[in-house]
Amino acid sequence: QHPKSCTILIKGPNEHTIAQIKDAIRDGVRAVNNAVEDKGVVPGAAAFELAANEALNKFKGTVKGRAKLGVQAFADALLVIPKVLAENSGLDVQDTLIAVQEEHQNSGMPVGIDLFSGEPMLPEQEGIWDNYRVKRQFIHLATTLASQLLLVDEVMRAGKQMGGGGMPEQ
Repeated sequence: QHPKSCTILIKGPNEHTIAQIKDAIRDGVRAVNNAVEDKGVVPGAAAFELAANEALNKFKGTVKGRAKLGVQAFADALLVIPKVLAENSGLDVQDTLIAVQEEHQNSGMPVGIDLFSGEPMLPEQEGIWDNYRVKRQFIHLATTLASQLLLVDEVMRAGKQMGGGGMPEQ
């Protein structure tokens, strides 16, 4: 009646194809599991990043001093995701980004990028979702990495020493 497991038979012309299919199935099952455990998802197609960028740009007005530059840098960094999506889809990055940002500002809805046309679209209507925990993790890791990089006070180089290389003279 309510099975706890199932078997999926995978066939393919070679081991590489079978491995790719297996990875795709595993990724899909993990995505569903994450959505069930998180009890929710966020709109995909870069809608989250675009909305977070706009929210940070509004928040920037309330920040004083140098911290304002940090908020701006973080907001700009979030736009890397929609830019990469547009570029990898063969779209004009600047035109696509401007169109989607304007649509988001005008509608107030979470607007994403239609990767086929480059036009703004509502990911919720198209059934395009991202896992909440994936977005949470990428923000956490990005801020942790940036903080750690700011703590670096010396860069050590391995390999050749400055002022020449080669074998030492005897």
